Amino acid sequence: MKFCLNTSTIKPQPLIRKIELAAQAGYDGIELWVNDVYDFIGRCGEVRDVEKALADNGLIVPSMIAIRQWGDMDGWEYELVKDEARRRFALCARLGASYIVATPPLEKTETEHLPERYRDLLQIGREEGIKPTFEYISFFKSVHRLANAWEIVQNTDDPDSSIILDAFHNWNSNSTLDDLRAIPREKISHYHIDDAAPGKASTTQTDPDRVMIGEGQIDLAAEIAVLKEKGYDKTVSLELFNAELWEQDPLEVISTGLARMKALFA
Repeated sequence: MKFCLNTSTIKPQPLIRKIELAAQAGYDGIELWVNDVYDFIGRCGEVRDVEKALADNGLIVPSMIAIRQWGDMDGWEYELVKDEARRRFALCARLGASYIVATPPLEKTETEHLPERYRDLLQIGREEGIKPTFEYISFFKSVHRLANAWEIVQNTDDPDSSIILDAFHNWNSNSTLDDLRAIPREKISHYHIDDAAPGKASTTQTDPDRVMIGEGQIDLAAEIAVLKEKGYDKTVSLELFNAELWEQDPLEVISTGLARMKALFA
């Protein structure tokens, strides 16, 4: 298992500092956000600076986040989304990412068109050298449960299709361990690990409610046991969006997270 850091966990830090901190804490890899890289370039940084930082610190990039609106737009607006997808895919491939996360619609409830749209992204990915992986978001109106996401991935009927798992979204959508068991190991691209705030019911939480693993309500050990049953041994990222943690020492936060991830998977 390769242990990685999703940079949302220390969001306020500058991009290059995030890379340095991940390496200093002992992570194997780092999950970057495309908009962070865009912002870095907009402030006179260069993509080669990010490439160098990753190489100097010996970090892999399991995936990057994200391509959005591909399920929201139609007509000429959808063509613009595909153009942006191509730019993002090329950037992520240059940085060595294996996958880019494809996020479903926030407000739109129709999902019948998503397999065809996901196939479009997969074809662009083949041309640019990266695989888009399908994401489900527990507080979105479209695809919010693991079983629904897996159905769409199956209906896409493409050999490069995959799904990115997330402990928080599984718990917050009342997805089950049987839903997880239904997904073949080879269709899992990556795994986000996180915990859910105590004292607040599932289906009512959003990203800021995530807490450090081991301090919330999720039975992470049970979920990891299912992953082990399946033989999943690829990559996992600590992914938090907690403003209280952002105010703490970032190295201490991510070091704690790494130690707890390793203990859970041991």
